[in-house]
Amino acid sequence: MLVKLSSSALKQTHWYEYAIRFVLGGVATVSAGLIGSHFGVAIGGLFLALPAIFCASATLIESHERRAKEKAGLSGRRRGQKAAALDAAGAALGSIGLAAFAVVFHVTVATSVAAAFIAALTVWAFVSVSAWWLRRKLRFVPRRPHRSDYSPPARGHGLPS
Repeated sequence: MLVKLSSSALKQTHWYEYAIRFVLGGVATVSAGLIGSHFGVAIGGLFLALPAIFCASATLIESHERRAKEKAGLSGRRRGQKAAALDAAGAALGSIGLAAFAVVFHVTVATSVAAAFIAALTVWAFVSVSAWWLRRKLRFVPRRPHRSDYSPPARGHGLPS
């Protein structure tokens, strides 16, 4: 799968779905701020690293895919789940890049904020793309048996004739 920018998704999204993302993102951000003010910025920062709109996005992706399949007269439940799972995998890979960004920024910020930001952004891009590439190269795809691979069970093994 190639990574590409497509504006067709904007046409498929309803206004209320943007509102859901905005509200849930705001709730996640405010919650992280409240946690940070109560427990300290180190703990609050951990919660702020949560992709604020991920939960809403996963739900909306699932419903979009399901509706598209149902429009074609098919059950889209499984396809919606797979699309949401793929989005979750992307978020996890992006989180690895985010961790690398945080480490590089923390180590280099004392010298120059601008240089630290540029270095951290470069490392984030490299780590995120590398993680995506590695996942693509190393992922296990089970082989589906072909019809010709199927052989009926031998007689006399407890199965009716």
